[in-house]
Amino acid sequence: MNLQNILAAFRHRNYRLFFAGQGVSLIGTWMQNVALGWLVYDLTRSAFLLGFVNFLSALPVTVLTLYAGVVADRHDKRAILILNQTAAMLLAFALAALVYWRVVTVWQIALIGLLTGIANTFDMPTRQSFVVDMVGKENLLNAIALNSSMFHTARIIGPALAGVLIAHIGMDGCFFLNGLSFLAVIAGYAAMRMPAHVTAENHPSLRHATLEALRYVRDDRVLRAIVLMQAVVSVFGLPYAVLMPVFAREVLHTGASGLGYLLAANGIGALLGALTLASLGEHVHQRRLFFGGLLGFCGLVIAFAWSTSFWLSAVLLLCAGYCMIIAFATANTTVQTRTPDHLRGRVMGIYVLAFLGLNPFGALLAGSVAHAINASIAVTIGEAICFIAILVAIRLSTRRQ
Repeated sequence: MNLQNILAAFRHRNYRLFFAGQGVSLIGTWMQNVALGWLVYDLTRSAFLLGFVNFLSALPVTVLTLYAGVVADRHDKRAILILNQTAAMLLAFALAALVYWRVVTVWQIALIGLLTGIANTFDMPTRQSFVVDMVGKENLLNAIALNSSMFHTARIIGPALAGVLIAHIGMDGCFFLNGLSFLAVIAGYAAMRMPAHVTAENHPSLRHATLEALRYVRDDRVLRAIVLMQAVVSVFGLPYAVLMPVFAREVLHTGASGLGYLLAANGIGALLGALTLASLGEHVHQRRLFFGGLLGFCGLVIAFAWSTSFWLSAVLLLCAGYCMIIAFATANTTVQTRTPDHLRGRVMGIYVLAFLGLNPFGALLAGSVAHAINASIAVTIGEAICFIAILVAIRLSTRRQ
C-alpha cells in the first residue's frame, strides 16, 4: 500500500481536526450501540422488539432526510454539525441516568433512540457534504476512504471495549462514556478555520429544491443505479446487524463480550477494505468494485447466518466487512464526484435515504421473520433477494454499455 496515497487528506488541517474528534466520538457511539442492543434483548428477550427499537431510531432518516439535505445546502454546515452532536451527547447522558437509577424501560429506550435518530438525520447529509469543504475534490476519494477507515477502526475498538466495560462498569457506564466522547468532535468542529458562511437570498421552496435534486439523480444513469441498489441492500441486506444479539446468544451461545468481538471482526474487515481503497488512488474501476463488493457481502452474510462456530462466524463477518466497505465507499465517492456543489447536500440526502432511510423497515421485517421462524432464515431470505437484484442490475448495466 502507498502510504502517501493513504494519508493524502491529512495535508488539510481541518480534516485532521475532524478525523481526531470524530474518531473518539465514534468509539463511544459503537460502545453504546453494543450496550443498547444487549440491554434491549436482555430486558425483552424479543427479536421483534429488538427490530422495533432499531426501526424507531432509524425512522427519522426515512421521514426527514430529504429536508435535512436542503438544510445542509442552505445553512452553515459546521453550526449544524455542532448542534446535532450536542443533542446526541445530552441524550446519551439521559440514557446513562435512566440505566443507573434502574428505571429504564424499553419504551424510554425507543424514545431516546427516536430523538437520537432525528439528530443523526440532520448530521449525516451535512457531514457527508462537508467533507469536500475540508479537503477539496482532489482528495475527496481519499478522505471518504479514510472516513470509512476511522468509522470501522472505531467499530473494532468500540464493541470490544463495550464487551469488557459492560462486565466491569455496566451498561450505564458505556452510555456515560459515549456522552463524554461527543466533546471531542464538538471541540474539533469548533477549532476549524472555515470561511464565513454566506446565506443565499431568494431560496427556492422546499418542494422545488427537493424535486431539483431528485430530477438530477433520476437523469444520471449511474447515480440512479447506485441509489436503487443501495435501497434494496438497505431493506434486505443490512438488517442482519440488528439480529446480531440473537445470533450471539441463541446460535453461538456467547455473551456480551462475544457479541463485541463479532462486531469488532466485522469492523476489522471493513477497516482493511477502507485502507485498500485509500491506497488505490483516484484511478479505480468503480463499477467492478461496487458490484463485486456487494455480491461478496451478500454471499458471506448468508454463510454467517448458518455458521454455528464462533470463530468461523468471526472470519465470515471480517470478510463481509471488507466487501461491504469496498462497495459502499466506492458508491459514496461516485455520488459526490458526480454531483455539483450547489446540489451536494440534497443529493447526499437522497443517498442517505436510500442507504439508511429504508433500513428501519428492513429491521422491522427481519425482526418479525426472525421472531416467527428464526434469525438464520430471516437473514438468508434478505441476502438472497439482494443477490438476485444485484445480478439483474449487472445484466442491465452490461446491456447498456
